[in-house]
Amino acid sequence: MNNEITQIEVGILKAENIRFRLNGKFNFLSGENGNPIFIVPENYEEASFDLFDVTIGVEFHWERKEIQRFKGTLKLLSEKNEVTAINILPIEDYLTSVISSEMSARSSLELLKAHAVISRSWLLAQRYKKEEISQKTYQSEYKTADEYIKWYDREDHTDFDVCADDHCQRYQGVTKVTTEVVEQAVRSTEGKVLMYEGKICDTRFSKCCGGASEAFEYVWEPVKHPYLTKVMDNPHPLIGFKSDLRKEDNAERWILGHPEAFCNTKDEAVLSQVLNDYDRETQQFFRWKEEITQEKIQKLLLLNTGYDFGDIIDLIPQERGLSGRLIKLKILGTKKTLVIGKELFIRKTLSDSHLYSAAFVVEKEYNQSSSSIPERFILMGAGWGHGVGLCQIGAAVMAAKGHSYEEILKHYFPGSELEKIF
Repeated sequence: MNNEITQIEVGILKAENIRFRLNGKFNFLSGENGNPIFIVPENYEEASFDLFDVTIGVEFHWERKEIQRFKGTLKLLSEKNEVTAINILPIEDYLTSVISSEMSARSSLELLKAHAVISRSWLLAQRYKKEEISQKTYQSEYKTADEYIKWYDREDHTDFDVCADDHCQRYQGVTKVTTEVVEQAVRSTEGKVLMYEGKICDTRFSKCCGGASEAFEYVWEPVKHPYLTKVMDNPHPLIGFKSDLRKEDNAERWILGHPEAFCNTKDEAVLSQVLNDYDRETQQFFRWKEEITQEKIQKLLLLNTGYDFGDIIDLIPQERGLSGRLIKLKILGTKKTLVIGKELFIRKTLSDSHLYSAAFVVEKEYNQSSSSIPERFILMGAGWGHGVGLCQIGAAVMAAKGHSYEEILKHYFPGSELEKIF
């Protein structure tokens, strides 16, 4: 495979001013009219550079700034009074960092192998997808007087292949300490990807599916990927729950219950493999609870939709995906009623950052002075993230139970095949 394919450009930081420090010898090259500037190490293995004030966890509750260290080339691109810092490096080195950043570098070998394969597959699939997007466009925002439907994906990255935060895959250069087991996981799966009908799989993952994974088309563009569909995250059929979670009664019983699932665990040894320091600040993931006051929800809706709903009377589920995640939610107010979707827009609209997931049911509390306007809304939810593809906590449990990385991949990506392409 040629160098263009085995190299990756990762967007790290965008700001009016960027501070960096070079560690070692570098050469400065420039593009046409001096933009962009390439700062290239003379010795890739020995040299590195530091970037200051890199934001991690963008818009999440644990958002913060760090000094981060990187190997490879630093590309500085100037546009509209801002500078973008881009790191250019080999794909396999990028993957070593992603795995150490997304998870603990001390995770089990089989879990790390599985993550190496899906991270590599997703990355290469995005490159091919970018070519397809240029030939086919999807309407990612649909707005009428009665509905506001919006979904997010990664086609907004036009200056580089992927970004360095959770919007794509968490990448922090050589800031996070890696281990021999991480390097072994990447080496032993080098060039291996998941394929489906001759195409590289668009392999997605989230922290915790909540017991059932979601289908791709309910979260992003309306395209069916048979390998990204509902998977029950348990080793055998469940008793006491109905499988069609699109139906409200079934979804409510599921979300308010605690079904057996790989990701339904409190095993600290397993969780420490998946949850880094700032992730451990989140105590709820399989099942969670969020309370929103009447005053707060009005402010959130005005800020995140631009509409004044007045007093909020109710939040009414309109459509759920295969995992019970809300795809459409009706907001009933005294001044305005509106249906919103898809899942991430719902999560963003009802939170300062993101709700843990869109798999939730709504309870209302009233005060004595009013029986028609709720004083607060209580959201009872399941899972952490969009829930599509591999469940990181579930995969960690599978590995701890002795499952191979091939078995983990077959479980979360049904019908896919593991192939070595370079």
